Amino acid sequence: MVSHAAPRIPRPVGARLNEHLPVDHKLSKVYRVGAGLTGLLLVVFGVLGLIDRIGFFDTGGDTVAGLNTNGALSVLSILVGLLLLAGMVVGGNFASTLNIVLGLLFIASGFVNLALLDTGLNFLAFKIPNVLFSFVVGVMLMWFGMYGRVGSALPHDNPYWRARHPEQAAREARAAARRGLDP
Repeated sequence: MVSHAAPRIPRPVGARLNEHLPVDHKLSKVYRVGAGLTGLLLVVFGVLGLIDRIGFFDTGGDTVAGLNTNGALSVLSILVGLLLLAGMVVGGNFASTLNIVLGLLFIASGFVNLALLDTGLNFLAFKIPNVLFSFVVGVMLMWFGMYGRVGSALPHDNPYWRARHPEQAAREARAAARRGLDP
């Protein structure tokens, strides 16, 4: 009797999400700056909101820097800002991936809070400027995270291009070495 079971595909134990990505590259500065500036902005917004001693789930229309806020949004802003500042300290692929993930979450938050405007479930006291701010910060974080990492025309000296095309990168490095150039 012949078994028709699907063949088992071996999976590496302990494989990391970003292990195929280059670790040390000059693009890390872009990821760090994006995470740091956005994190600082969010921490300042959150601290200013807490200084005003607004109720934790108050939806009374208290504003800080032109945005509606309450205690919950202030604390959430500080926590996300600190996470982005941690990403700035770590840098590299972690900062890039963190920027992308948080950018997507900010955009999703904008859509969710847009749907919750003028309902009893708007516990973060969002108004239209908050939704627009969420969209802008989300796109900005995604841009910082994806900069030099995705695209159809990455240069061949880009570390992400080399990681995705190792055979061609090796051929180009050998050809450059034959010409006496630095790859």
